[in-house]
Amino acid sequence: MRRTTSVLLSLSALLAASALTVPTAVAAPGADGPAAAPAGWEAVDAAALARITGEKDARRAPLAAGDAAATAAAAAEPELLAVQSVRNNRFVATEKNYAAPNTGVQRARSTEFGGSWESYAFEWDEASETYALRSLANNRYVAVEKNYTGSAQNVLRARSTSVGGWERFVLYYNETLDRWALQSTLNGLFVAMENGYTGSLQYALRARSAEVTGSWEEFVLYDIGA
Repeated sequence: MRRTTSVLLSLSALLAASALTVPTAVAAPGADGPAAAPAGWEAVDAAALARITGEKDARRAPLAAGDAAATAAAAAEPELLAVQSVRNNRFVATEKNYAAPNTGVQRARSTEFGGSWESYAFEWDEASETYALRSLANNRYVAVEKNYTGSAQNVLRARSTSVGGWERFVLYYNETLDRWALQSTLNGLFVAMENGYTGSLQYALRARSAEVTGSWEEFVLYDIGA
């Protein structure tokens, strides 16, 4: 398995990353789609993602022994990734055992990479120049739940069997910070990790930030490909 970029400082350096102030959730921008790339960030296509995650010093996540689903997928697809929140240094996992309406919700809750629960296929679409994220835990695509209300509005769930506007994201990379950000094309907002939530949605991912303000919207990618 390869390592994933300079995207990736040493794990110890990540664990020492300082916390930033809580960003304020704001209303979605107009329905014209994602805004221009924020300063210091660059939209990444499939070729750039493959290049960055394929560099010699790229970070990799060790596959859990005996995880057949993740092992088979890694052998078949070279660009499989694990996602780690910079805010709490935990890996994003698919809660496939949660009951409705939160089945498949995305939470940055795993202290280690364990296998398919924390594994995602980043599938590039040339026509829209966006990615769809397919969870290897349940083989469903991650969607933004814009019709949810309250604290769960715009939460991310791996629940779709096909891809449309709800499941499309722009992937950004900041070379200086060596970090990544995801922006939903559905509402034009960036994905943030809800570190301040409690209960079953603690550490949930929501597409709710108008800007990348700091560690709440920043992630590290780990290559889990063979």
